[in-house]
Amino acid sequence: MTVRVRIAPSPTGNLHIGTARTAVFNWLYARHNGGKFILRIEDTDEERSRPEYTQNILDGLTWLGLNWDEGPIFQSDRLDLYRQAVQTLLDKGLAYRCYTSETELDEMRTAQKARKEAPRYDNRHRNLTPEQEDAFKAEGRRPVIRFKIDDNREIVWNDLVRGKVTWRGSDLGGDMVVARASDESHIGQPLYNLAVVVDDIDMNISHVIRGEDHIANTAKQILLYEAFDAAVPEFSHTPLILNQEGKKLSKRDGVTSISDFQQMGYTAEALANYMTLLGWSAPDSTKEIFTLEEAAKEFGFERVNNAGAKFDWEKLNWLNGQYIHKMPVDQLTDQLIPYWQAAGYEFDPEGDRTWLEQISALIGASLNRLEEAVEMSLVFFTQTVEYNEEAAAQLQQPGAADVVNAIAQALETNNSLSADDAQTIIKQVTKEKNLKKGVVMRSLRAALTGEVHGPDLIQSWLLLQARGLDKLRLEKALAR
Repeated sequence: MTVRVRIAPSPTGNLHIGTARTAVFNWLYARHNGGKFILRIEDTDEERSRPEYTQNILDGLTWLGLNWDEGPIFQSDRLDLYRQAVQTLLDKGLAYRCYTSETELDEMRTAQKARKEAPRYDNRHRNLTPEQEDAFKAEGRRPVIRFKIDDNREIVWNDLVRGKVTWRGSDLGGDMVVARASDESHIGQPLYNLAVVVDDIDMNISHVIRGEDHIANTAKQILLYEAFDAAVPEFSHTPLILNQEGKKLSKRDGVTSISDFQQMGYTAEALANYMTLLGWSAPDSTKEIFTLEEAAKEFGFERVNNAGAKFDWEKLNWLNGQYIHKMPVDQLTDQLIPYWQAAGYEFDPEGDRTWLEQISALIGASLNRLEEAVEMSLVFFTQTVEYNEEAAAQLQQPGAADVVNAIAQALETNNSLSADDAQTIIKQVTKEKNLKKGVVMRSLRAALTGEVHGPDLIQSWLLLQARGLDKLRLEKALAR
């Protein structure tokens, strides 16, 4: 059997971290088994679906490296196929037209709530006579199409993550709506459970891999597979991604879309790596850093946990930092340039390339997210700096002004500066002023950067000197 899996996001919002993690698991399983990974866009919700969300989904999957083998296939192009399937159910006597009004449904739910019963449709229109149907039509009612569910039926499947799962038909909420308002000549908008099953049958999907919040849908869909005399695929219901309070990760927790993670400076490789670890562990539990291709060689559902996977920001930041720190300087620079540009920093990406790479090399080891480079490198892109409290205090220390003045004078005879030149100037000033080297270094850093802590001082000085900023900074410090 050829493994065929699919990811089927709905373009009613940006690509969510939960959907992306499901895509990762599908991709890993397909690649592990030499199968096919199919992309299907479930865009039948005309009111909420947006082309910009579709593009966001495609861009996000591509950015993460989740290349698909077939698709994207759009459900909106397949409505006639779904309507034919609904008609098949009607012809088989497995579905019927239900004329229950919204007012009647509300009254039904209110009565059930008063009796402390779970809300469900009571199947009141399952066996209407032709005369009753004619009466409802005369009132102008337009029916939905409902699929019959036997309350006494037991639905069982062997879930690759959860083992044996059992549902009773009576727990599925009554006969299921599979198409919206219809009439004799036209079947209305087909709904999710019907469209999903028709697609999976048509696309020969062998394994349905999705979040555990779909378990109830699976029970309903198995009944539909059987109604169409189709083979039922294998099911794997993966754990939900939880916040630190153990609740499903949602927009209330802040960043949840892949494009947001991208903007915050997470690399595609690190985020894909982290999502792999949200619910799955490698056979070597000490190994946490690997590519998607490496994970695919070992991926299987026997190592997927059925408990919720807590999202750990600290671990993601650490993992992202590992990828950044191993990144070649030219690649890191390519990644940082868009962040500097978005911040409004002025530079020539080509003409200043060497200088930009030197900044990347200087700050790269301190980055956990690419976005952090904006604040960390601000000092190199601005004409002047503001002194923080520690720097201002340092410049008031005895000998600090002498240090800054002596270095400024030394620069008068140095139109260009090398690392050796900078070290020589510091040694000379330390000796001439009879000061400790720490006082000289802190005073110089405070004058140049407005802080007393930061990356390598000599390299920082050279970067500022390349833009003619070191003299300006020293002059400003002396003028305080």
